[in-house]
Amino acid sequence: MSRINRRDSLNLLSKLTVARVWNGVKVLSSYYISKWTKKPVQWGYPVSISFEPTTSCNLRCPECPSGLRAFTRPTGMLQKDFFRETIDQLHRELLYLVFYFQGEPYLNPDFLDMVKYAASKRIYTATSTNAHYLNEENARRTVESGLDRLIISIDGTTQEVYQQYRVGGQLSKVLEGARNIVKWKKALNSTKPFVVFQFLVVKPNEHQIEEVKKLGRETGVDDVWLKTAQVYDYEKDPNQLIPENGKYSRYRKTESGYAFKGKLANHCWRLWHDPVITWDGLVAPCCFDKDAQHRLGDLKKKPFKEIWKNGEYSKFREQILKGRKNIDICSNCSEGTRVWES
Repeated sequence: MSRINRRDSLNLLSKLTVARVWNGVKVLSSYYISKWTKKPVQWGYPVSISFEPTTSCNLRCPECPSGLRAFTRPTGMLQKDFFRETIDQLHRELLYLVFYFQGEPYLNPDFLDMVKYAASKRIYTATSTNAHYLNEENARRTVESGLDRLIISIDGTTQEVYQQYRVGGQLSKVLEGARNIVKWKKALNSTKPFVVFQFLVVKPNEHQIEEVKKLGRETGVDDVWLKTAQVYDYEKDPNQLIPENGKYSRYRKTESGYAFKGKLANHCWRLWHDPVITWDGLVAPCCFDKDAQHRLGDLKKKPFKEIWKNGEYSKFREQILKGRKNIDICSNCSEGTRVWES
């Protein structure tokens, strides 16, 4: 199995239009000019956006703000009308839409209606779920919504191992949900969504890597991806999550504990093409700002295109170009430390 799938890639390419290609050229050009000159230049609008359906979650994962109920910002649900207004502003340039930031998307009762609306604008749509709500009805509606990619978190091949990270979860529900999706894809003669088992490699489950690949084949999903885990207090690793196999870790052992492997170059592609919008309309720089502490705008007060090119965004891009080591959310960034093979 490989990270790049031909059918999924062709589906993504089918969403391209002249306007989206030209927007991508402008965004990429401005990024490289900024990188070379060390001065923030921004042409075009986002190629990709992450939209947060909700901050709520049914599980209690130990390295997740939703699971820990640790947000300082308000919790709530993305409203359908607000979502549509924002998409109406951006769909001409927007190619890729991730329905995920924090929380479990299927807890939002309007989630699949919003997917369907984005799909009607020919935007590539993706989401990530713990799959506990993929019952028969939701599985059918998911396939009918036009969702392009469905990432299912499966961090263990036995209940004993799975529950060590997915606290409060049931592996049987995950497998049932995945099978429901596979079944409805066949029943509706649909190639979408592209279904992925995503395996977050941590110390309790690293011995099950080959087993999860086998489980993926048996279940009928399209691919299995391995992902390195973000550990907040990685120097001490209090939850004992950092795997022994360094290939699957963002961290390396030191005499006193662990250190981050990543090299924080003073540029970041995310800041030029891929913002995050929280359920209540806050614009955050990227998915590593999980509590939306770096608020670059508020869609309740200004339209997105005005925020995208305003002073706060420009200042943050300038900070990135001067020194990422001084920005807290960059200190644990996985760029350059991901596991691509599966």
